[in-house]
Amino acid sequence: MLSRQQIRQFLAVVDMGNFTRAADALGVTQPTLSNGIRELEGHVGARLFDRQKPAVRLTSAGNRLLPVARRIDREFRRAETETAEAPAQNRPFIVGVLPSIATHLLKAALSHQPVQSLEIREKDGAILRRELRKGSIDAALIMAAGSGNEGLELLPLYDEPYRLMLPENHRLAHRKSIHAEELADEVMIARRACEQLNRTSRFFTSRGVRPQFAFKSRNDDRAMALVAAGLGLTVAPHSLVRDGVCSIELAEFNLQRSVAIAGRQDDLSLGGNYRRRIEAISECFITAHQQLGLAAPAI
Repeated sequence: MLSRQQIRQFLAVVDMGNFTRAADALGVTQPTLSNGIRELEGHVGARLFDRQKPAVRLTSAGNRLLPVARRIDREFRRAETETAEAPAQNRPFIVGVLPSIATHLLKAALSHQPVQSLEIREKDGAILRRELRKGSIDAALIMAAGSGNEGLELLPLYDEPYRLMLPENHRLAHRKSIHAEELADEVMIARRACEQLNRTSRFFTSRGVRPQFAFKSRNDDRAMALVAAGLGLTVAPHSLVRDGVCSIELAEFNLQRSVAIAGRQDDLSLGGNYRRRIEAISECFITAHQQLGLAAPAI
């Protein structure tokens, strides 16, 4: 008898293109996945994959099984969705967020969200994508660009540039644009949670700017508070601006990010409560972003 686990393993290999990425997406070891596929092949009495590098390919038997496996998986997910809609179901809706999502935006959006029972988990983007595909979380606020979005559907929330953040009483705070070379003698604050930390560092060093750092942390709230206190400058997505901080264009630094809420593609295709919850949270973030006036000023 085929099991749900075997169906998920089979579809993961198909969707990810090889056993290594499929095992990573499922959160199992590659030997465990290989054993599961061999057991499935034993049940159907045929090989399902030609294990050619760099990507595996379906055999004729695998191609016959694929639409059946998709249908079985959809029915499992539909049953889970319908069960989740029952009043007796109290499991929280779990949303993963990047550490760099601005706290005041998160607060404004989720204070009006319609999901009665909600759980927030903060992790890096690659981990959020992996846990979303596994079903450990229900949705994730991530950067739209990048790899690892196989099997996910992304609903755009907002776009924003990376800006230079200065104390509002800084000598350059009146400027509309500042060149990196003008910051050679400035003290900086390093945001360790920044998804673009390496690109930001290369931007400055390529222009001969190697600043002193007064603070290095993965805590963006603390980093921005210290900018407001005059301890240093930093580069951050515009939405992290707060009272006491000026957001100014860093000349020739044209980096932008697009933030989206992601859900599992197959589950969203079923509609129902799962899609309604994700779309409702999406609307809350879009509205909050607009109400907080977080669109970067035109240059």
